[in-house]
Amino acid sequence: MASMLRERSSSAVVPSYTATEALEHIPLPSFFSAPEGTAKWLYTTAAILLTLLALEQSVYRYKKRHLPGDKWTIPLIGKFADSMKPTMEGYMKQWNSGALSALSVFNIFIVMASSNEYSRKILNSPNYAEPALVYAGKQILRPDNWVFLTGKVHVEYRRVLNCLFTRKALGIYVGIQDLITRKHIKQWLAAAAADPSPKPIMMTCRDLNMETSLRVFCGSHIDDDAAREIGEKYWSITVALELVNFPLALPGTKVYKAIQCRKVALKHLENAAAKSKKAMAAGKEPECMLDHWIRSMEDPSYKGRKDFSDLEMAMVVFSFLFASQDAMSSGLIYGIQHLADHPEIFAKVREEQDRVRAGDYERPITLEMLDEMPYLRAFVRETLRVKPPVTMVPYKTTKAFPLADDYTVPAGSMVIPSFYNSLHDPEVYPEPEKLVPERWLDPNGSANQNPKNYLVFGSGPHKCIGLEYAMMNIALVLADAVALMDWEHIRTEKSDKVQIIATLFPQDGCLMKFTPRTFA
Repeated sequence: MASMLRERSSSAVVPSYTATEALEHIPLPSFFSAPEGTAKWLYTTAAILLTLLALEQSVYRYKKRHLPGDKWTIPLIGKFADSMKPTMEGYMKQWNSGALSALSVFNIFIVMASSNEYSRKILNSPNYAEPALVYAGKQILRPDNWVFLTGKVHVEYRRVLNCLFTRKALGIYVGIQDLITRKHIKQWLAAAAADPSPKPIMMTCRDLNMETSLRVFCGSHIDDDAAREIGEKYWSITVALELVNFPLALPGTKVYKAIQCRKVALKHLENAAAKSKKAMAAGKEPECMLDHWIRSMEDPSYKGRKDFSDLEMAMVVFSFLFASQDAMSSGLIYGIQHLADHPEIFAKVREEQDRVRAGDYERPITLEMLDEMPYLRAFVRETLRVKPPVTMVPYKTTKAFPLADDYTVPAGSMVIPSFYNSLHDPEVYPEPEKLVPERWLDPNGSANQNPKNYLVFGSGPHKCIGLEYAMMNIALVLADAVALMDWEHIRTEKSDKVQIIATLFPQDGCLMKFTPRTFA
């Protein structure tokens, strides 16, 4: 045995290279085998990136301080992924986390206010915050649009535009609204007769509102082709005005498409303003908002600016189009849905229509007739409260904003007052989720005694200038619809779920079956 071991030992071959030399033959990643200069650059770049990420987290936590919200933010994008498909449940969770809460999206620091106190304070503090609508709002509507003005310039501009919503002006618009509403109701009923299956009314109502808005604002100064082009392209503007979108206007993005559509719309609206000026100079009677604006400036008692360019007038109309198209469409759709889901309320609205119209259902609605419809007006206020078209309006702080005793919003941050909690405060609106138009018929009731809670149209210097017009339009469409047809809501599992596209809409598009009203 020993001899065998000796033989093997003497015959063993010693390797020609050492273990250390063997490692040299193992391939290593290029990072480790890179030239010294390249490796140093890679290490430096990695160190800088890690430093920037650490700085991002530190800045976020410093700004957030004690506010509710994530302790850490996802690098670079923050809450962007959640914001791509926003839900009411997600917003409710954020609002209910505290009167003030914080988050970050694309390194934009955001403070959300959910209480009535803080929301109203933001809306009424023009020295600290200015409206931003959404982060890309100025890119889409143009930064020189009047809606972004502040201070004395904004006050004076708004004073001029107030003349567009006087009772005299509304008296001009109501006839146009009634005419177009009846036209669309006939189209709805004809389509339903051809195909009685339930159809979503989301786009149906948007088409009605688009034609109504363009004819009220521009009259015959905008031709059918231009109106059709604006209507077809406007959806791109709506989807780009969601609370959060990719912020850069790169080709193919929602913001880029919206800007291109805005350019087309402004071209047509600018042309309409020029035609209106010519018509008024020729002594024609005002037939639309642009005409009324120009004629008002000719009044000897008029004290405001008179040198509005065609582009300035077009941008004003464009801003009104944005507000009327999205917010009014949402309000109208939920109004139709709520009436269908509450037949006892529908019956009361119809009884009022029958009384006011006295059997003459072809007679166009007037302002005086709307004055005789208190229950309908109460219903409109209530449906807008239960399902407010706009639940929040983003502002941007122009300087450090001492919003609470123990918290100051940093300059350059977005601060977002939300309206939903104010509109569903059980102390002001008992059973807040319940649709109760009667709560608005009692002047001494808590709803009427607490107007500060009714933030459907905002508050402060930027409160919706066309609120009377908006409520009148929704009421008029519902009045004609109730008087002229019946409808059935086909409920689905998504009927009560909310889709958030700038404003609120039912997720299923609100499926309806329309039929002509049958008179006994």
